[in-house]
Amino acid sequence: MSDPSKSKLKISEIIVKGTIMATILTVPSLIAFLITWTVLDNLINAAIVGGIVHFIAMGFSLKISKKILIKK
Repeated sequence: MSDPSKSKLKISEIIVKGTIMATILTVPSLIAFLITWTVLDNLINAAIVGGIVHFIAMGFSLKISKKILIKK
């Protein structure tokens, strides 16, 4: 079950770390979308590029979350 010797995260720590994770995952896709839309002037292509960047960032989210969310 649960190990009582491990300390738990407080609600405020969960909120702060969750916000950091959300920012790390969404900002690159939004930047890629806006740059592609500005350069190519095509909304569909920009949405596709933004989606691809977002899914790549989601692939790295497990590694990022292990480093950020683990309490020592």
